[in-house]
Amino acid sequence: MEAVDVRGRFVWHQLMTRDVPGAKKFYTKLMGWKALPWPLDPAYTVCHSDAGPVAGIMEITADLPAEVPSHWLQYIGTRDVDGTAEAAVRAGGSIVKAPADMKGAGRYAVLKDPQGAVFAVIDPENARPESVGIPPLGTFSWHELATSDHEAGFAFYSGLFGWDAMERMDMGAAGIYLVFGMNGVQRGGIYIKPPDWPAPPNWMPYAQVRSVDESCAPAESAGAKMLTQPMDVPGGSRIASLIDPAGAPFAIHSFPAATPAVKPKTASKPVAEVKAKVKAKVKVKTKAKAKTKAKAKPKKAKAKVARKVVKKAKKKSAPMKKRATRLKAKKSKTVRRKK
Repeated sequence: MEAVDVRGRFVWHQLMTRDVPGAKKFYTKLMGWKALPWPLDPAYTVCHSDAGPVAGIMEITADLPAEVPSHWLQYIGTRDVDGTAEAAVRAGGSIVKAPADMKGAGRYAVLKDPQGAVFAVIDPENARPESVGIPPLGTFSWHELATSDHEAGFAFYSGLFGWDAMERMDMGAAGIYLVFGMNGVQRGGIYIKPPDWPAPPNWMPYAQVRSVDESCAPAESAGAKMLTQPMDVPGGSRIASLIDPAGAPFAIHSFPAATPAVKPKTASKPVAEVKAKVKAKVKVKTKAKAKTKAKAKPKKAKAKVARKVVKKAKKKSAPMKKRATRLKAKKSKTVRRKK
């Protein structure tokens, strides 16, 4: 069986949190996920959408500093974890967790780019083919890197994963938003984070929901804080970013509703043509009526003649009937006299 191409794809997402029970409750309600314990490690929660497993939730390990906040970690696919880690170091990055094998998951490593954003790489054991078109509901549809140097950041990741710069959008005072992707498929954007944003460079995942506007109020009611209110983005999509109740930045994304196909109307015919057809139909009907009348006349005439003949016959037969009656009476009298 041919191996699935995973290079440069965001194949897994993992929430590192200090409140696992709260995270399971929040995300299952917001995203419609089913949170189930992983059979190989019940302490690890696997979140399932209708399309299959999409994310994991685990408690922040004790070996991490106490100041490390809850956060989402993106896993980018590669078929050579060790080689990718070495290339990252050569390009100015660093290794947070050295390459290692995880039974049932594959080989992985946690790295940091030259600007300080943390990400992971993985050679997954059970990779699925990438979906075509709009990602299914409950899956991740976009990935955004907020950094101190968007061009340097792009050069680093492009060298590791072969990403292409698909578009550079001028956002005015906000600077350039660089859209990256592969094989004609857009995967995310890179931009310079605002100076007043205290967070270090970081990756933010966007998960697809049915409606961004309808999801925000329940998320806030559950303890989330809005970073950006629902807004339109090029292409007609809606996005909003928030911080979950445990402090992990997160974004949601909804695509415009599909517009039902409109059945093309039949081209209207010229008025003159329509009129000509109507006249022709009237003419045919008129001729048909005339023929019907013509056929009906002889029948009526014959019926009239027949009635006259019967009437005359009746008149002629009346005297004969009277005469027969007189003869009958006379005969009766004669017979009585003889008796």
